[in-house]
Amino acid sequence: MRYYIENFGCQMNEHDMEKVDHLLQSSGFEAARAAEQAGIVIVNTCCVREKAEQKFYSLMGRLRRLKKKKGLVLGVMGCIAQLEKEALAERLPFIDFSLGPAGIHLVGEAVKAGLKGERFFDFSDAGPLSSLYVRPGNRYLRVKAYVTIMKGCNNFCSYCVVPYVRGAEVSRSSADILEEIRELVSTGVREVVLLGQNVNSYGKGADDRSFPDLLKSINGIAGIERVRFVTSHPKDLSDELIDCFGGLEKLCEHIHLPFQSGSSKILRLMNRGYAAEEYMEKLERLKRRCRDIAVTADCIVGFPGEDEEDFRATMELVERVGFDGVFSFCFSPRSHTRASQLPHMVPADIARGRLRELQAVQKAITREKFKTLEGSRAEVLVEGTSKNSPEELAGRTRTNRIVNFRGPASMIGRLVELEIAKGYANSLRGAEPKLKEASLC
Repeated sequence: MRYYIENFGCQMNEHDMEKVDHLLQSSGFEAARAAEQAGIVIVNTCCVREKAEQKFYSLMGRLRRLKKKKGLVLGVMGCIAQLEKEALAERLPFIDFSLGPAGIHLVGEAVKAGLKGERFFDFSDAGPLSSLYVRPGNRYLRVKAYVTIMKGCNNFCSYCVVPYVRGAEVSRSSADILEEIRELVSTGVREVVLLGQNVNSYGKGADDRSFPDLLKSINGIAGIERVRFVTSHPKDLSDELIDCFGGLEKLCEHIHLPFQSGSSKILRLMNRGYAAEEYMEKLERLKRRCRDIAVTADCIVGFPGEDEEDFRATMELVERVGFDGVFSFCFSPRSHTRASQLPHMVPADIARGRLRELQAVQKAITREKFKTLEGSRAEVLVEGTSKNSPEELAGRTRTNRIVNFRGPASMIGRLVELEIAKGYANSLRGAEPKLKEASLC
């Protein structure tokens, strides 16, 4: 029988679905290309922002009609499942199973129960750490792979549901992580992206190794060309971690470091644990250590209590830093969070106006940064066919910029040196591909 997964959310969710793929295929099920072609449909959810939750419920309405027509097994996984628990089953009485993020290892059992006409639910707060590991031989063949190094979060930012749906911080042992990466190398993976809700607080595992120590060990693994990580919390960006940039040759010159607001008053209300100037001071140290580092970030506008002066502080920070990119959103109140109960909510039209202004300024900054790269040369790891055209290839620079270019399929998986011919708003165009090496390791 075939299954189909509809996924919402971030890289963490994408990697969770790799695990589900592995577990279901190991149980004899086959992946389908669309829900209409499947007998089992699984929706992996995200509730960090209201829009994703709205899209989920809209999708479930369509899938209810498909289930009635085809009699398929329909399940829900992820953050909404964990946050709503039994209430979700009451709201969606037609679903066959529901599993929180810690219940991924139970997906095979849940599907088999659904095929028998039985309902299956699990909302345990913690699953086995072994569920964070998928044997590479069962993954799709790829150049880049995600590796979960920890799960959960202890920060309790006032706007965020992650601690309630992902649980407390727990780190995997470094031995398990290094073993997984070595196996990935054997399948042809050249780049690993280390995942965690707050990767730079890694170390609460079996051996209490620090995150910089883990990076140094990964840097020594033969066959790995590049290492990245997401996401970092500014309050945990230590000098030791800053020194890894420019000091470890495989650690890419890019960091995603959410600032969320340029106002220290709003940062206190968010319970972020740092002031705006502290964020700037750490960024300046980072740029002194690694001059060419690219910095991306997250930002929330319209947080309760944000006045015009607070928003101006955010705009000043954006223009002062000159981010390579900013993922920006209007504040979205989430149930169970303290921010949803704060007074002085910002009217939606004002929040949307501030968001448009920020995004327009950041778009201009990004476009100018990309424009200045024209005529330069960059090392690109070719990841596959371009999303823009099947006749082109796409890869990323060490600074995580997407480059599209024409070249033979034999370049996929290789490091190539390209001249940047054109800089656009969100990507680069490369010319004159030149192989840096003859073949894969």
